[in-house]
Amino acid sequence: MIGLREFAGSEVGPWLADVARLRMGVFGEYPHLYEGSLEHERDYVETYARSAHSLSVLAFDGVRVVGASTAVPLVDEIDAFRKPFDEQGIDPHAVFYFGESVLLRDYRGRGIGSRFFDSRKARAHALARLRWTACCSVVRADNDPRRPPQHDGNETLWRRRGHAPRADLHAQLAWQEHGHPVPIMHRLAFWRRPL
Repeated sequence: MIGLREFAGSEVGPWLADVARLRMGVFGEYPHLYEGSLEHERDYVETYARSAHSLSVLAFDGVRVVGASTAVPLVDEIDAFRKPFDEQGIDPHAVFYFGESVLLRDYRGRGIGSRFFDSRKARAHALARLRWTACCSVVRADNDPRRPPQHDGNETLWRRRGHAPRADLHAQLAWQEHGHPVPIMHRLAFWRRPL
């Protein structure tokens, strides 16, 4: 049985290295095709430990962390994620950003992603000032030759959970892909749902 544990703010500190490793592994797959460094990932996940209102939900198989899902008030996120909302006049204080949900391949298809989603939604409802939840994913062409035949992105789950794509909300973020010597700018599309 896979156990889920929730950590608020800095409580996730002892597991940040695990979250960084999971991000490296899962984001190395399609659609991110990410080739980064553990140091950079560790720096980024510190965002969650610094925010008093963040939530990190970790999936454990015994003592091993096999999955992680995060959420943080958008106002506490990096500029690249806040900027599209600022530009559309949406107060980042009112948005709870659902960050990554990363799960090792052998643990997928067991409903853990839905449980991750439920935990983050409950946390959003507990923070009274919030009005929206938001997710985002990298935009890839439907005919991208790197797309695995059975790939089904997070968007299916997001749509089932009431999120809708917002054509006017896109972030720009650079990262290095496998086989590329320098970072490439990527477009990420946001999905949003009212609380």
